[in-house]
Amino acid sequence: MSHPYLYPDVQQTAAAAGKFIVGLLEESLSGESTATLAISGGTSPRLMFDVMAKADLDWASVHVFWVDERAVPPNDPQSNYLMAEQSLIRPARIPHNNVHRVHAELQPDEAARLYAEEIQAFFGLKNGELPHFDVVHRGMGPDAHTASLFPGEPLIEDRENIAAAVYVEKMTQWRITLLPGVLLAAKHTVMFVTGEDKANAVHAVFNEPYDPAKYPAQLSAHHGRGVTWFFDQAAAKLMD
Repeated sequence: MSHPYLYPDVQQTAAAAGKFIVGLLEESLSGESTATLAISGGTSPRLMFDVMAKADLDWASVHVFWVDERAVPPNDPQSNYLMAEQSLIRPARIPHNNVHRVHAELQPDEAARLYAEEIQAFFGLKNGELPHFDVVHRGMGPDAHTASLFPGEPLIEDRENIAAAVYVEKMTQWRITLLPGVLLAAKHTVMFVTGEDKANAVHAVFNEPYDPAKYPAQLSAHHGRGVTWFFDQAAAKLMD
């Protein structure tokens, strides 16, 4: 992996990761008229989105997608879209037409199908082609899941499709997620991992034998290109 960035606390980690993402988007916009960013949900990215929203970036040229989404309406407190809308999209004044949310209020399979079709149309993909997002932001759970690819999920082997609905047994919840082929095809990936509850997973991802069915985040640690990790001290405390 690229050398990880380590910071004393979550606030400093969020600020550094947010500035890094903005820098990558600026780089993309220096050569193209638009840039693409796929973001993740959870609680910790809110701080990072706050930093990004204040950046002097041409947000009107950035198109925002989601790495994954819970199968809830967009106004539900659990919605990844809602959190991003409040902390990034509205404050940064990202135009409505640039926001490509998962229509997770629909049946999960239908939502995943429509989302994959929207991505295909936006990137102008032929059947079987995968998109190359400029920047993908992801986190990691205490069980080493990333996106909504949890340990034991058969779709961890899928390198061909864009998105799918998955039932997460431990959460008793449907989710829609981008699949490994898309995640690995990203030009840049920023892994933002904070909190002591992640320490065992971080250690396992980098030290245990390669087994992404058991530790899904190993996909990025072993195969991702342009992957940069940001940790706070609590998450990285067991790293060698």
